[in-house]
Amino acid sequence: MSDASNTPDSSGLFTDEDGHARCFWCRASPLYRHYHDHEWGFPVVDERRLFEKLCLEGFQAGLSWITILNKREAFRAAMANFEAEELARFGPADVERLLGNAAIVRHRGKIASAIHNARRVLELREEFGSLAAYVWRYAPQAAQQRPARMTVTVVRALTTSHAATALSKDLKKRGFSFVGPTTMYAFMQAMGLVNDHIEGCGARAAAEAARAAFVPPQ
Repeated sequence: MSDASNTPDSSGLFTDEDGHARCFWCRASPLYRHYHDHEWGFPVVDERRLFEKLCLEGFQAGLSWITILNKREAFRAAMANFEAEELARFGPADVERLLGNAAIVRHRGKIASAIHNARRVLELREEFGSLAAYVWRYAPQAAQQRPARMTVTVVRALTTSHAATALSKDLKKRGFSFVGPTTMYAFMQAMGLVNDHIEGCGARAAAEAARAAFVPPQ
């Protein structure tokens, strides 16, 4: 990819050698572009994927998402593929084992938080039937709750929302950790509760179509 094609213009987009326009933030690697094209902004109800993203957003705190994305397979291998029932059974010996794993982020507080949050997710499922049914209650329902146009200026300024703040507050009340409002907005962006692909991005229409056809869990 040439330097020219790899540089975003004032629209916040960049175009690859095949003419595909994408949001500026995913240009670092093919893995990042694949994540942008096929995952970010598309609605998710899969329990494992939702819980994985909840955990990985916590691990991202203070880091970049590409750092976490590059380590995602190692995280999956080390942390029971983010199956909440299995991760909830991890104990002190597992924490020490994970702290010795150089392929993941070795942060005791974040590791302990993921295990702790797995136990809280099991409690949520008892009350709501699924994690999906719980989180999709926070998806914005009215057009006036969202910006009229998703420009690069809007995206860069949009680091949280009323819904993300409400989700964060409720999760904290339920005992979850590493679930601040900014972290929860990033979770909502990634899991398709909102579509923050910039206008003109090739993935925006696809994500919008997926959201239009999506029936939120009850």
